[in-house]
Amino acid sequence: MPNKNNVAMLEKVSESLDNSKGVFVIDYRGLSVKETQGLRRALTEAGAHMKVYKNNIVKIALKNAQLPEIENLEGTCAYVFFEKDPVDAAKVIKKQSESLRKIEWVGGIADGNALSAEDARAYADLASREELMAQLVYVVASPLRGIVSVAAGPARGLVTALDALAEQKSAA
Repeated sequence: MPNKNNVAMLEKVSESLDNSKGVFVIDYRGLSVKETQGLRRALTEAGAHMKVYKNNIVKIALKNAQLPEIENLEGTCAYVFFEKDPVDAAKVIKKQSESLRKIEWVGGIADGNALSAEDARAYADLASREELMAQLVYVVASPLRGIVSVAAGPARGLVTALDALAEQKSAA
C-alpha cells in the first residue's frame, strides 16, 4: 500500500504539471531560507512558482502525464513551474544564480520537449515576449515611415512651390 503522503504529493505534482506550460529543474543546495524566499518571490513576479518535491514522485508524475523524462533528477532539486513565458522564469533563475552563486541548472521541460541543463539555461538568453513584440513593431514601422515620407514628398514640393510663388508676388 502506497504511503498517503506520497499519494498526496503525486497529486500536487500532477496538478502543477497540468496547470503549467513547463518546468525548469534547479539544484538549490546551499541556499538559505531568506535566499530561497527571495527566489520564490522573484519567480512569482515572473509568472512562475517553485516547489520542492521528491524526485521519484516527479518521475512518476511525468510518466503519468506522458511527458518526457528529465535526466539527472538526483539530490536537492527544486521545480520551477511556469504558467506563461519560459524565458521570464529562466531569466529570473539566471539572475539569481549569478548573484547567489549557489543555483545549478539540472534540466527541464518546455514546449513538450525535455531540456538538458544547457538547453534550459539557453532560455535565459532569449529575448522576452515583450522585447520580441517591440522588435516586430520597429521592423513593421520602418518601411511605413519611408512610405509616408515618399508619399508626402509631392505635397511638400507643391507647398514649397506655392510659397515661392507667394513670395515672388509679394516682392513685386
